[in-house]
Amino acid sequence: MSILIKGGRIIDPSRNFDKVGNILIEKGTIKSYPEDIKKLEKDSAIKVIEAGGKIVAPGLVDLHVHLREPGYEHKETIRTGCESAAAGGFTSIVCMPNTNPINDNASVTEYIMLKARTEGVVNVYPLGAITKGENGETLAQIGEMYEAGCVGVTDDGMPVMNSKVMRHAMEYVKAFGIPVISHCEDLNLSGNGVMNEGDTSTLLGLSGIPAASEDVMVSRDITLAELTGTHLHICHVSTKGSVRLIRAAKERGVRVTAEAAPHHFTLTDKAVAEYDTNAKMKPPLRSEIDREAVREGLRDGTIDVIATDHAPHSEDEKMVEFDLAPFGIVGLETALPLSLKLVEDGVLTLNGMIAKLTHLPSAVINIRKGTLNPGGQADIVIFDPERKVKIDRERFRSKSKNTPFNGWDLKGVVLYTIVNGNIVYSV
Repeated sequence: MSILIKGGRIIDPSRNFDKVGNILIEKGTIKSYPEDIKKLEKDSAIKVIEAGGKIVAPGLVDLHVHLREPGYEHKETIRTGCESAAAGGFTSIVCMPNTNPINDNASVTEYIMLKARTEGVVNVYPLGAITKGENGETLAQIGEMYEAGCVGVTDDGMPVMNSKVMRHAMEYVKAFGIPVISHCEDLNLSGNGVMNEGDTSTLLGLSGIPAASEDVMVSRDITLAELTGTHLHICHVSTKGSVRLIRAAKERGVRVTAEAAPHHFTLTDKAVAEYDTNAKMKPPLRSEIDREAVREGLRDGTIDVIATDHAPHSEDEKMVEFDLAPFGIVGLETALPLSLKLVEDGVLTLNGMIAKLTHLPSAVINIRKGTLNPGGQADIVIFDPERKVKIDRERFRSKSKNTPFNGWDLKGVVLYTIVNGNIVYSV
């Protein structure tokens, strides 16, 4: 199918491109930016999308998604996760390895890649585990997973506590040119904590997770990255201390990038006040001081990327006592309107926000996405930044509905998501 996107405001931060125009898509690629479209509009073989007053941008890229398959299909599948991504404007997603079995070998990687090709509607890039079984002891088959399609390694959700093992991982991946993606948490400091340590946890009588549990490991991993010269990417930054450490490391020239999740730049630990398990995630929602630090990190470029940490759980799993509920919320279908709130609040420009959701995350894992280059793959999102939307979890494409944003009134609606020249989502 050929598609003509007509009259939209085309924003491609990777090329500093921002102007009203047209895009012609043929055979899955961006053929041209035609100015005279009269003949094209009359061609019955070309689908015309009226984009006047709308934003046309590279398809969004999410570095942090839990697709749950294999092993936890009651929470999410590769198919439903991809459909959720498309509804949120994402055309490429990176999936975490903490499945069952864990993606710590080429066989699991190949299974994920096969399922993504046959059932997924967006591009899926797997991450491999740093250690076998995510036990933090023995390095996984990193080379074989890289050959099978992994774009990085991580032990997300179960951080590598052994510094020697983490150093070896950083040294080993250099041969493949892929990043180590770190969930920074000192499990000994976190203990049995279930929310941020502070006044709210004391008031609610819940065990707290101190900000230091993140800061300590951010410091350690930056030190190891400085030692080895490896590209370190830090997941879901949530504390003022972490932002400060990353900023200082970048000033020294350390190869470190970082991401922030919409819930961490939107909410604070006060969202837990009613013991709402849909406000339980790890790292936990922090204080207002931390939230403002994360927003400032996004503003000044200390934090490079916005990533969702989409972590689906079934309703039964979340409808238990707060202490017993699993950590995590879904985020693919709320990320764009929550990120647009940063634009409304003056934290980011529209172009800056789009950059943190397109070419900057692509650069972290070295994929050729997040751009609207002529001749490139036609992965595109068209959205209305001013159209109001009430978040309704019952309309989510995700298999799970665990969101703290249900009922929120926001702005920003995805109208079309196009992957490889095919419309995979439209309102």
